[in-house]
Amino acid sequence: MLLVFTIVYIQILNFILKYPFKGIRKVIIFLFIIIIAFSNIHAMENPFYKDYKTQFEIPPFSEIEEKHFMPAFIKGMEEHNNEIEQIIQNTEKPSFENVIIAMERSGELLDKVNAVFFNLSGSATNEKLQEIEKKISPKLSQHYDSISLNPYIFKKVSLLWEDVDNLNLSQEERKILEETYKRFIRSGALLQGSDKDRYSEINQEISKLSVQFSQNLLAETNNFEIILGKDDLKGLPEDIISLAKEEADNKYKKTSNTKYNNKYIFTSHRSSMYPFLTYSERRDLREKLYIGYIMRGDNDNEYDNKNITSKIASLRVEKANILGFETHAHYVLDNTMAKTPDAVYELLNQLWKPALNRAKDELQELQKFVNKEGQNFKIASWDWWYYSEKVRKEKYNLDEEEIKNFFTLDNTIDGIFKTANKLFGLTFEEKFDIELYHPDARVWQVKDENGSYLGLYIGDYYTRSSKRGGAWMSTFKDQSNFDGRERPIVVNVCNFPPPTKNKPSLLSFEHVTTLFHEFGHGLHGLLTNTHYESLSGTSVSRDFVEFPSQVLEHWASEPESLKSYAKHYKTGEVISDELIDKMKNASKFNQGFANTEYLAATYLDMDWHSLKSKDMQDTNDFEKSSLKKIGLIDEIVSRYRTTYFQHIFTSSYSAGYYSYIWAAVLDSDAFSAFKESGDIYNQDLAGKYREYILEKGGTEDPMELYRKFKGSNPNIGPLLEDRGLN
Repeated sequence: MLLVFTIVYIQILNFILKYPFKGIRKVIIFLFIIIIAFSNIHAMENPFYKDYKTQFEIPPFSEIEEKHFMPAFIKGMEEHNNEIEQIIQNTEKPSFENVIIAMERSGELLDKVNAVFFNLSGSATNEKLQEIEKKISPKLSQHYDSISLNPYIFKKVSLLWEDVDNLNLSQEERKILEETYKRFIRSGALLQGSDKDRYSEINQEISKLSVQFSQNLLAETNNFEIILGKDDLKGLPEDIISLAKEEADNKYKKTSNTKYNNKYIFTSHRSSMYPFLTYSERRDLREKLYIGYIMRGDNDNEYDNKNITSKIASLRVEKANILGFETHAHYVLDNTMAKTPDAVYELLNQLWKPALNRAKDELQELQKFVNKEGQNFKIASWDWWYYSEKVRKEKYNLDEEEIKNFFTLDNTIDGIFKTANKLFGLTFEEKFDIELYHPDARVWQVKDENGSYLGLYIGDYYTRSSKRGGAWMSTFKDQSNFDGRERPIVVNVCNFPPPTKNKPSLLSFEHVTTLFHEFGHGLHGLLTNTHYESLSGTSVSRDFVEFPSQVLEHWASEPESLKSYAKHYKTGEVISDELIDKMKNASKFNQGFANTEYLAATYLDMDWHSLKSKDMQDTNDFEKSSLKKIGLIDEIVSRYRTTYFQHIFTSSYSAGYYSYIWAAVLDSDAFSAFKESGDIYNQDLAGKYREYILEKGGTEDPMELYRKFKGSNPNIGPLLEDRGLN
């Protein structure tokens, strides 16, 4: 790009110098110099083109504007291509240093832009960012394909892998060489001719479709609402009503639309929907809200996702076939702990029958309650939350609203930090002088037991229209040691209810476990201590990555842990033994429903990606057939229907949603070791867990790492016990 501008500048200058009038020529030259200088200054203003001169090298968010992204993406791809070309043109004998290390150092600018852009597009998007995402995603796909399909760079990697036993590499060096070689193979490096061209076309098309799916889903979620009056609120707790009132007031202020004046809004965001489904006495409104939620992407409108999902599935079959795999699931699982679709289905089948039988028993309990109330209807899917809460109160004298009073967001943040301190000696200091990308986001400096700096932890907790649904962990910077000690900047994004005028943000216990879960990912990113960035933190097998997140959930409900952070938001009273006992007694309640809706979605994912035909499927017919095959009852809807199954159509969980239950076998087995030791903060076990799981990243085989930590293979027994399925 710079060469092009230079040639243009020279041609313009030659034209000016030939201009016949000297006086005018001088003025033109002067103006031309100013234009060049201004353009250079303008180019230098792009914050991605310089080192971040900020605390902890956090991105300078206030300097970054939408206009900076596309030029930085283009420049980043150009620089990356030049760096790869230098590796190819190097005439020295291929070595670990001049190939693998050089590749690890390449693409720095592109990585910087990617990190900021895709974090913002997920948690603080707008129309401009969405438009950029549509344009840049296929270009990025094409860019990375141009590298992975380049025969000259692959030849150098291949030569090194063939000679790996003679290179005198450390274990981590051998692992990064192996992963690099496998990545090239799995990305089509062995393809020739039309197959290579088609492979790249498919990747670009899937990239475009995935972006469209995500943006459609966000629009569908934001566009649906029910507007209620005071008479429609019977049964709802006061804090839920207050949030709905504030939602309507804010919309009235923004739009001046009288339909929002003195009204209450509930939306298909889970933080709004689930409380309504749990407490609203209006069955007709529960149905309306729930149907609005489960029909997202399936309304035959401009945001419909049915054709998109079918097309993605079809393209994935074709891509897998080109690479020599029978199905997309075979392709994905070949590089995981599970290895094959049969292994996944075997695990699911072990759990499905006991989960479904338990759910059917729970359904009978709910129906009995309906009948006892003198109601004359059959339980439907939108009734499950409402009547399960009634049954829970009757059986265990436990009220979700009573529990929430002890779990403010701040209390729960304190809980995750105390857990990390007791296990690993970490300390967290909130920083108020670091600018972030959104006013809701908060940041903490994390220090190790010896006081050394470990990284930054960012928490972005409240739901908003610019944020996609769900909860996740990401990074603005990853850890590495090979070019100096680089410490990570980790972010947890959630969708919790914001505070109201009268109350702080109060969390359900499901929200509490979500925060512990995402913080488990955060610790994986913060405590990682690998040499190479591409092996650090969560850069592990898909069905291993959920292990560190899910194991931390166990500490959320332990009495010793609860008493350290669960305090009443008004009185400061520590949660009582009586309430803890109630929670423990009710911990297995509704597990049939919870496991059945999850497993149904997992079967749906596996079935979509076990397709052998490239023919487009009718999305709804396929979904119905998949769920009918396993016998899912009508009263339970799959946790994700196809048209809003973002995990598998916009992220890396395709043929991978099973990983939560695969990792659950590991996390239940691992936590049982802490329990059996008599100390949930056992320092010997915590030290091994940190050393062999959190610090190692993807530097070793995950099952080997688990065995080093636990001393044995994982056992499914503790999982069945935890979930009441034994």
